[in-house]
Amino acid sequence: MKKLIKTIMWVIISAILIFAGFLLYITIVDYTPKQIESLAEMGADQDILPLQPDTFNLVSWNIGYAGLGAEMDFFYDDGEKVRPTKEMGRKYLDGIKQFIRQTDSIDFWLFQEVDFEARRSHYNDEVQEITDLKPESNYVFAKNYDVPFVPVPLYEPLGFVKGGMLSFSEFPFEEATRYAYPLIASWPNKLFLLDRCFILLRFPLISGKDLVVLNTHNSAYVYDSALRIKELNIIKDKMLEEYGKGNYVIAGGDWNANPPNFIPTNNYNGHRFVPSEVKMNEDIFPSDWTWAYDASAPTNRQNYKSFIKGENGTTILDYFIVSPNVELLQASSIDLEFENSDHNPVFIKVALK
Repeated sequence: MKKLIKTIMWVIISAILIFAGFLLYITIVDYTPKQIESLAEMGADQDILPLQPDTFNLVSWNIGYAGLGAEMDFFYDDGEKVRPTKEMGRKYLDGIKQFIRQTDSIDFWLFQEVDFEARRSHYNDEVQEITDLKPESNYVFAKNYDVPFVPVPLYEPLGFVKGGMLSFSEFPFEEATRYAYPLIASWPNKLFLLDRCFILLRFPLISGKDLVVLNTHNSAYVYDSALRIKELNIIKDKMLEEYGKGNYVIAGGDWNANPPNFIPTNNYNGHRFVPSEVKMNEDIFPSDWTWAYDASAPTNRQNYKSFIKGENGTTILDYFIVSPNVELLQASSIDLEFENSDHNPVFIKVALK
């Protein structure tokens, strides 16, 4: 009996030491981006052409790292699956690329959850594959997820992850900057979560003002209103600052919250509506700013099971916010019925006043 107890104690002590060593290693190599980081170095002789059009088309899409198509559920959302099969992941990525390839006349693409080296997406370099589709475009990538090993779920850990956000433009930009959001969790949880951020692209206009386009991916799974508001204020303050200079401001992405007072319209294209846990306050931006979204179709689905239209709950988390000097001409949720991602792309057409 003493020998058995001694063996059990050694097993427990060894497990504790291994776990402590793992946490120490993850802490040492933890990705810690700067608060403000340039994504593209502009030389003094860089040829930046002032924008001439006054009307622009934009698409924002959280592609779910090509791992959350219609057949998938997800363990974070009360499902069971961790990643698609290699063949299914390739099908999702090819479907995403096909949509991008066949969608014409888009001036700005804003993508979220794009992997370039991750076990969950079978190590496909999605950044390279997507940028190869538009070799003449200007793009920047901002990393927001870099973890050597995500240990959940215990039965099939998510493992190594590197991914982030991608912004495309048909026009050369004068500035490309990554702005970090504050951390939403304490140690050790923060070691395994995204280091969230937004991308700011700046384009000079013939008028002497700038067009400022922001790509954001705000926090999910956080219901502490103080933390969410602290995060949201980072991008809001930058947007108000730029508008205060007379610039035109367009921010789009996955906000992980319903827009203010959102109610579906036109039968919601046959989907079942479930409001998000988090909702934007209507006074977070001044009343003359525009929340640009299409209430007739969803942009996000629940992942507790594979997608069946009319059964899974759906809602709107993806949209744009534009400054008072930008006129919204059209907003559309492009209902792909979540075939290749748990988010649908969203489109807006705007004019500069």
